[in-house]
Amino acid sequence: MVSRQDVADRAGVSAAVVSYVLNNRNIVKETTRQKVLEAVLELNYKPNLLARSLKTKKSKQIVVLVQFLGNPFEAGILLRIESVAKENGYFVFFQTYEESQEEQLQELYMGRVDGILLLGQSLKESTIEHFSAMGIPIVSIMEPAKRLQLDGVVDIDWTDAMRQLVRHLKQYGHERIAFMSGGSGNHHYECRFRSFLEALTCEGMLFHSGDKLEDPGRFESAHAQMKQRLEQTEGRLPFQALICANDLMAAGSLAACRELGIEVPGTLSIAGCEDILMSSQTHPPLTVIHFPRPEAAELATYQLLARMEGREPPSETERMLVGALVIRDSTGRRLQNTVVE
Repeated sequence: MVSRQDVADRAGVSAAVVSYVLNNRNIVKETTRQKVLEAVLELNYKPNLLARSLKTKKSKQIVVLVQFLGNPFEAGILLRIESVAKENGYFVFFQTYEESQEEQLQELYMGRVDGILLLGQSLKESTIEHFSAMGIPIVSIMEPAKRLQLDGVVDIDWTDAMRQLVRHLKQYGHERIAFMSGGSGNHHYECRFRSFLEALTCEGMLFHSGDKLEDPGRFESAHAQMKQRLEQTEGRLPFQALICANDLMAAGSLAACRELGIEVPGTLSIAGCEDILMSSQTHPPLTVIHFPRPEAAELATYQLLARMEGREPPSETERMLVGALVIRDSTGRRLQNTVVE
């Protein structure tokens, strides 16, 4: 088995210099670094990562807790996280978060990860305190529904974005707007719902309690729910517009309308909240709030890396992102009166 000393002998340097190069230390001359890398390739040297982690007490691994890997919105975020982490010498693995199994995470990640990235999950306070005591920072992309003592949060200004969307629908004469959100009060979609309610208040509009539609955030479930509601009311909904907390729900609701011959936006305007590729390919294309996924993923990952390495995050990572309104054909003026009072 090739050792680090073998590499050092081939490159004509000390074993310490080999370590500096392999750990990306910026204290080695470029010519020397190239000699070491050439020796590594020639000898096919494979560093003993387990031994290094035992010595440094660092695993060079990050875990990302996901909600639903089948959501293209999350997939776009994960791709950029993986890219940034890899560029900085870290390995990333993903795990679906289940609230009922949260306590097992404390044992599962012990000694295995250097940092945790959330996609808006509300962890228990005891879980956060446990990882904090272990020196494992936690950063979230999207603000959790519950206020948590995290090491960083990256999200868009949902209140401003919702005001833009609500104002847009109001301009078309829509006086009653429904909202489709997650079925749990712990879901990060609740932040979007609260911002929606605040936007209604700012625009002088009322929210009717029966106009909150609960859904787990999947295309299939939203499609089934909207289809059932349309069939029960014979297409005469009590609201003129529907905002969905994610684009899969918006696309599912739109598909149900199309199947039952409900005109969008002639009878009902529908909007989403993420701007995944699907939203521009539906019929009609969906009006959405654009969430800058690559930028959010990059900022959050750099925040986490800085915390893991004992550095203060760059100042540019500590900011709220802007969510732009993208107007497409799924919202517009109503062509017929089908509202049930």
